[in-house]
Amino acid sequence: MNDQRKVKRPPSLLERAADMFGLDPAANAPTIDVSKLPPEAPKKTKMAKPEPAADAPQPEILDPVVEAAPVVEAAPAAPKPSPRKDVAKAAPAVVPTRQGTIDRARLASRGMIVPGTPVTGISEEYRIVKRELIRNFGGVGNRPILPRGHRVLIASANPGEGKTFSAVNLALSLAVEADHDVLLIDADIAKPSVLEALGLDDGPGLMDALADPHLPLGDCLIQTDISGLKVMPAGTGHMHDTELLASARTEALLAQLEAGAPGRILIIDSPPVLAASPAAVLAGHVGQTIMVVRADETLESALRDAIGLMGACPHIQLLLNGVKFSPGGRRFGTYYGQGGA
Repeated sequence: MNDQRKVKRPPSLLERAADMFGLDPAANAPTIDVSKLPPEAPKKTKMAKPEPAADAPQPEILDPVVEAAPVVEAAPAAPKPSPRKDVAKAAPAVVPTRQGTIDRARLASRGMIVPGTPVTGISEEYRIVKRELIRNFGGVGNRPILPRGHRVLIASANPGEGKTFSAVNLALSLAVEADHDVLLIDADIAKPSVLEALGLDDGPGLMDALADPHLPLGDCLIQTDISGLKVMPAGTGHMHDTELLASARTEALLAQLEAGAPGRILIIDSPPVLAASPAAVLAGHVGQTIMVVRADETLESALRDAIGLMGACPHIQLLLNGVKFSPGGRRFGTYYGQGGA
């Protein structure tokens, strides 16, 4: 007698479904006691969007239409704002309390620019120099605006190379500009010479204002008989002149001299770079430096050393002084002295 073993068949699809959902397919009754199951967490409901009625008009989908923008004629380009218009106007401009008359005969005897006289070769040469300076801080053309470019330091490597000669001539040339006025500051504390060149009386000036914050700043300024030119003397010598010039007081003083005068240009006559330490300190307060080079006298090594010390200034240019020969035979100013066109 052969043993007949019952082979267990796999559960049917219906039976597997019953196990999953707790139903007995034969009795159609639940196989799991649902009363012993933990309560279900409440389900979050989403608000369904109402379906439009069958007879409601359906919105018509149109192709996107790009409307042509109205043609507007381009307005003429506005002039560039002055780079100094953001100068604080809270405080009024400092008014000089001293008056002075420039000695024109003295200027003429030294071959310098004489205000109110016909154009000469020297005045034409400094016209070219000042235009370059104005372009640097005015953002003319494609040039970027040079920060603090309206502060110009006139320096030289050694004494006797013409820095004061250049500073005075440049200030006289800039003083006739319609959009600017000039403040010429003598910062050569040890050997000041700006007042002597212009024939002005001495008095309190830069070092006095730095040493005594309570001194009225107007007492340290001279209004010359040229409306666009003011002068600040070097003032009383001080044993700590370099330290005072390096202090925050100097920057505050320069800002005060600029307040209320957005078109003002500061021309600062520096001590010789290789002879006095204040020159390198002053370079950190300006945006442009003109290094005066005396033809046939200034050594290249001295010039390199001087420029190396003036690294605090971001923009340094050279001005060749005392040239006796022009390769092209060009002489500025002769055109103005000729008759006819």
